[in-house]
Amino acid sequence: MSDYVTLREPYAARRQQSDADFLGMYVFLATEAMLFGALMCLTFMYRAEHPQASALAARQMQLWIGAANTGILLTSSLFVALGVQAAREGGRRMTAGMLGAAMALGVLFLALKGAEYGLDYKDGLMPVVGHPSPVREGPAGLFIDLYFIATALHALHMAIGLAVLGTTAALVLRGAKQLPQQAVVVEMSGLYWHFVDVVWVFLFPLFYLARG
Repeated sequence: MSDYVTLREPYAARRQQSDADFLGMYVFLATEAMLFGALMCLTFMYRAEHPQASALAARQMQLWIGAANTGILLTSSLFVALGVQAAREGGRRMTAGMLGAAMALGVLFLALKGAEYGLDYKDGLMPVVGHPSPVREGPAGLFIDLYFIATALHALHMAIGLAVLGTTAALVLRGAKQLPQQAVVVEMSGLYWHFVDVVWVFLFPLFYLARG
């Protein structure tokens, strides 16, 4: 953990305040992990109970888009990590630039996800709307519903992550957050972004690679 913080009451030392900042973020991310973890456990159990139906449903998904989005998010995490390092070194413009690059990849991820949902709608996989595909009948339909719930929830967190990175980059660029004294702000934003990326790393094989 770093101590790139501006000391405030009631903390007596920078390290103490930094530890408290990180602990708060870890607790918050733990609650988010429980949310996604419950969905993943439910999906895994359903796959174990209905392996053939799950494999049939997974084969309807756009594997190439899921794989591309995985690479996009992993690359975005690299840019965020570079932004955090630049913040620790006091590089204001470099920090904002790296966060901006990560945001651009995040927008690309959501654009591809939107295109994928469009193909899903065309194929009749979406619940409620459109003309349902025969694949949605029986156990395969619930697996597809779990896919839409999990990926839509992840997309919502991605949008929040974009807002967090954008706000952080703007504050750094305007000098509202001094670097490296307040680099912890960039670190907190980076932790959230990394968490969202890690969630996708689990969702990708759970849904797209369950092809049997």
